[in-house]
Amino acid sequence: MEDANDDRRSSVRVTGRNLFAYKEISEQMLDAYDKDFQDGISLYSQESLADMQIFVGAQSALGRLRDKDEDLADFLQHLDMKMNILLKKVDDGKTPLDDMKLRDLNLSGAGLAFIAPEKIAIGTLLEFRVVLLPNYLFIYAIGKVTKCETVTHNGDKHFYRVGSEFVLIMDEDREKLIQHNFRQQSLALRNRRKQQDNN
Repeated sequence: MEDANDDRRSSVRVTGRNLFAYKEISEQMLDAYDKDFQDGISLYSQESLADMQIFVGAQSALGRLRDKDEDLADFLQHLDMKMNILLKKVDDGKTPLDDMKLRDLNLSGAGLAFIAPEKIAIGTLLEFRVVLLPNYLFIYAIGKVTKCETVTHNGDKHFYRVGSEFVLIMDEDREKLIQHNFRQQSLALRNRRKQQDNN
């Protein structure tokens, strides 16, 4: 019975704009990550993800603080921005978010779909980096492409809707996605009710 509830929760889908980056990875790389994961080594132990967690973690903490003390959150936000400006000057002007773009994503606990400018073959393994907005929650996962269909996007017919299922994701990240989707659904419902009340 619990498995059916987990499947139901994982299948809840929400479309929204989030920061997103993807790149193709090899079967060998997936095997190496999976072996480390099975040995108890976090997917986040990769050197390239350390800066991202620090950067996004600060934004997430500021978002939570803003609900309790807006003035303090504003002060710390300005401090964080100043530090990032200094770091950009020292570190060739790059931040961990530079490779990410704001995109419409269709998300669930089981996988994600996105619009791509190029065709991606079914079965291709992709590494996903997602920052869930507005709470700045970072998700790292590996997915396998399950469908790729031509779509019209912004009036252009040369785009593809790529669907994928996660083949490697940490349980905490899956739960973050599920909670994010429930929050977004609840927010959309509240906004709809407000509009109806105003009409």
